[in-house]
Amino acid sequence: MTTTSPGLHTQVLDALGLEITSGERRPGDVLRTDEIAQRFEVSRTVVREVVRVLESMHLVESRRRVGVTVRPTEAWNVFDPRVIRWRLAGADRPRQLRSLTVLRSAVEPVAASLAARYATPAQCAALTACALGMVETSRGQRLEEYLRHDVAFHRVVLNASGNEMFARLGDVVAEVLAGRTHHQVMFEDPDPAAVTLHVKVAEAVREGDAEAAERLTRAIAFGALEELHVLAP
Repeated sequence: MTTTSPGLHTQVLDALGLEITSGERRPGDVLRTDEIAQRFEVSRTVVREVVRVLESMHLVESRRRVGVTVRPTEAWNVFDPRVIRWRLAGADRPRQLRSLTVLRSAVEPVAASLAARYATPAQCAALTACALGMVETSRGQRLEEYLRHDVAFHRVVLNASGNEMFARLGDVVAEVLAGRTHHQVMFEDPDPAAVTLHVKVAEAVREGDAEAAERLTRAIAFGALEELHVLAP
């Protein structure tokens, strides 16, 4: 088979990415392109494209006379959304969730404080709409609908901070929130206290209360860590 369809490319990429990030392929292991092509019944062109993507994530490196070698964990681009997704799908999920949630607790409160200072009227309106959407979908086990509003809420906060570095973390936060939902590290319905805190953050940002926005967002992050202690010990 010599196709280069996006579906096959994604299939091979996801399979190898999961094997590497789960530890099934250990640092120093060599990936044989011929074997990969035969295993997935794809062309060498597809394999080369997949390897280039894995190299861009620093998961592997190509060396003459050696081949494609798996790199150690400390070399990986751990902020790449796909790397996060693969790691959350593996056995190391609880530790990965904690690491990412601690990152959120360090960044998002500051971003919320900045958003209270710099958010535009349109961003304030969008944040309020997201919070109301979270309230509306927080009952009846509508976690996928809730997730969409939750992700949008945190993206608005990060973007409204006016800091381009924070804004770039939107995809990271989205993967964390999606991972919690898709791997059942959530209660059947979101914690009502957490939903209320999101509404209050939206109010604080709209009112320009930077101190309250930071404090309330920190409480959200703390609550997420507490949930992990219960659901992903």
